[in-house]
Amino acid sequence: MPRQPRLDVPGLLQHVIVRGINRTDIFLDHDDRSNFVERFNRLLIDTGTDCYAWAILPNHCHFFLKCDTVSLSRFMRRLLTGHAVYFNRRHKRSGHLFQNRYKSIVCEEDPYFLELIRYIHLNPLRANLVSELESLDQFPWSGHSVVMGKLSMEGQSVDTVLSFFGRRLQAARANYCQFIADGLAAGQRPEFVGGGLRRSQGGEFILGNVESFDDRVLGSGAYVDELLGETPLDNGLQNRMSLDSLKEEILACYDLTNDQFKRRGRYNRVSDARALFCYLAVEELRVTGMDVVRFLDIGSSSVSRAVRRGEELYGAQLNLQEWWKALKQ
Repeated sequence: MPRQPRLDVPGLLQHVIVRGINRTDIFLDHDDRSNFVERFNRLLIDTGTDCYAWAILPNHCHFFLKCDTVSLSRFMRRLLTGHAVYFNRRHKRSGHLFQNRYKSIVCEEDPYFLELIRYIHLNPLRANLVSELESLDQFPWSGHSVVMGKLSMEGQSVDTVLSFFGRRLQAARANYCQFIADGLAAGQRPEFVGGGLRRSQGGEFILGNVESFDDRVLGSGAYVDELLGETPLDNGLQNRMSLDSLKEEILACYDLTNDQFKRRGRYNRVSDARALFCYLAVEELRVTGMDVVRFLDIGSSSVSRAVRRGEELYGAQLNLQEWWKALKQ
């Protein structure tokens, strides 16, 4: 069965799950995790995206997000491509890092908002990365420790989460912690990874009627009907993008600023980024060489060399091919 298009419009709550290819690890050590969390936090701030819960485990991650100013697909593309480039370079590997595309599940706010926060933040404990709830308070690779005030993360929407548990900070944290503890007996909660009521109720009828159902939605049948009746589906980016948009994606891919991109150098990260930009602009977007010359304010011979260099980079690195395919989906 072909994959359904994403439900990706601003303002929707999304539970996002990312897995390593063949369930292999996507974080090998503290530096990998630290770099990823810093990248994630910076992206949350830069895009104004709300994050209510997150957890990173050795071979997969969970995020609970609401994107308002950028699409979820664009947010995740910048996050995952940046990590894949960093990870492959640091560990001297090539090829795909992530398993297919990430999974995103639209969530009905009531009654799933707090339940999903609890489910995601309990993942490290269920995966035996920590032995008890008190240890989870100090676990640095989950948003739970941020809510508990043990770590600081500017991009996480801590105040929104705690507002459900009380007006005073100390009491709110105590009530939140008890709420998390109460979820330990609930088990794996498979409905939280897609399917909503159908999965949680075994696909049975409700009051003699068939509830509307969609694997992309965690919510009631009424919510599914409302969502699919009003929400346009995201069919991906247009194949044709502007040079400004391409440059922005290249900067995110290589984790560069605009000023860094303008600097000239030979065979370093900046020159690789400029070479890939020139190659994709000319060969994929079918922009003329002179348009690239004017856009970058460099000589035509420099553009020609960059295109050849970009072709070598693109052909040699599968992760770049994967990245470009994802941009055009």
